Amino acid sequence: MNLSSKKSQAIIRALLILAILIVVNIISIRIFTRFDLTAHNLYTLTDASKKLVGSLDDRVNIKAYFTEDLPAPYNNNRREVLDMLNDYKAYSHGNLNYEFISPADTKGEEEAQQEGIPPVQVQVVDHDKLEVKRAYLGLVMVYEDHKEVLPVIQNVSSLEYDISSALHRLTTREKKKVGYTTGHGEADLTSMKQAYQELSKQYNVVPIDLSRTTSIDPTISALLVIAPTKAFNDSAKYQLDQYIMHGGKIAFLLNAVNATLQQQMAQPLLLGLDDLLAQYGVRVNQDLVRDAQCANVNLMQQQMGFTIQSQIPFPYMVAASNFSSSNMIVKDLHNVIFPFISSVDTSAIASKELKAEVIVRSSKHSGRQTGFFPIDPMHRYTLEELSESNIPLAVVVDGSFKSLFAGKNFAVDQTGSTLDKSPNTRIIVVGDGDFMNDNVARNPDNLALFANMVDYLTDDAGLITIRSKNVELPTLEEVSDGTKKTVKYGNLLLPPVFVITYGLFRWRSRRARKRTAI
Repeated sequence: MNLSSKKSQAIIRALLILAILIVVNIISIRIFTRFDLTAHNLYTLTDASKKLVGSLDDRVNIKAYFTEDLPAPYNNNRREVLDMLNDYKAYSHGNLNYEFISPADTKGEEEAQQEGIPPVQVQVVDHDKLEVKRAYLGLVMVYEDHKEVLPVIQNVSSLEYDISSALHRLTTREKKKVGYTTGHGEADLTSMKQAYQELSKQYNVVPIDLSRTTSIDPTISALLVIAPTKAFNDSAKYQLDQYIMHGGKIAFLLNAVNATLQQQMAQPLLLGLDDLLAQYGVRVNQDLVRDAQCANVNLMQQQMGFTIQSQIPFPYMVAASNFSSSNMIVKDLHNVIFPFISSVDTSAIASKELKAEVIVRSSKHSGRQTGFFPIDPMHRYTLEELSESNIPLAVVVDGSFKSLFAGKNFAVDQTGSTLDKSPNTRIIVVGDGDFMNDNVARNPDNLALFANMVDYLTDDAGLITIRSKNVELPTLEEVSDGTKKTVKYGNLLLPPVFVITYGLFRWRSRRARKRTAI
């Protein structure tokens, strides 16, 4: 083969490679895909986000105000935002566009601040000196004449939920209404700042005073009964019942026992809802569940004349992680803390038209306290006292419910006739009404569970899958001490043993070749 033919073949090969690269690039532009090898697809948009952005009927313009040349980890945040916006754009069918703006001068900073993006202080190491620098890390979304602002993006773990929920708010013409009952000593939802703020982003949250009304507004998409302390009379129960009979959905988040750690005592609460819930096949037992898998409480102890604050595991602060694998309410949750929770019983469901699903259970080492309720945080429970497992703590009941007031001549000031049976609807019953309080909702799964319940009742399932995915990364599984030692010494000894073995193998191979050559 002469030199000219070799050159011709080399040129042809180069042209073929170039042509293949061009074709691959054209295909990659027109057909978008990506490979996510993480266990829970953390870097892939959920189907709900794809559906949301794919259903846009008008242009959404996003301006990302990010200061350039920021140190780690802020520079990684910009990269994460860019990658995710590329994903949203790919699934938007051309209806989502974005641009990155670096407010490098006074005019740029004024524009960012006018759009609602405030400057934040970040620490920068420049020329071996620690300096504080003003930076911008926010997004502005514009859709028609509406605007949503994400002022500061510092936690990218919830980035997909933040962007998708903002798009949801932008494109929703009218917010659904979520009500919460008052008039019976219920917890004021507005005092639960984190829970109230989370719901207010997506819904119009309104109080419903059952002691002053005769019927519940039928435009209420979901109703919350949160930790009442006074008994419901027949008029209030009739309103709840008929709301369900008209297809309404209710979450009963109830404390069957009034318990506080400070008083170290508890007493049963008589709420008058037993007959109503029994009609729906559910009962909240007047007990307290204790669990070996629990959270800690802070206690002040006297030691050697000093007052010392220490953290002690408290079995009545149940840290539940035994969730239903099929229900989206608890999908991807890891650990929810329930203070002084009671068990829930669904054995009374006899109707074939109702289906109950336990979505949260206790661990395999748990028990119940009934009757007398002393609460001693210093008490150490024995295996006999924690001999139960999988105690139901929260349930969902779906189907067609029969009215408690069916066939009864109930004389109240309601207008209209009493409905005896509901269409297919659903209720949620939890034996704790305090798990979404601010002091407990610092655990991200608590707030996610509460918001997921509301989304489930209002049929807004898409936000559940996004929110739960971004709650937190799963923790490492506990292993025995023997396994820990095996892994530890295996990591120490196996690499050098492997290198020595490989070296001996090479050495023997060379000696064998030399002998063969001789």
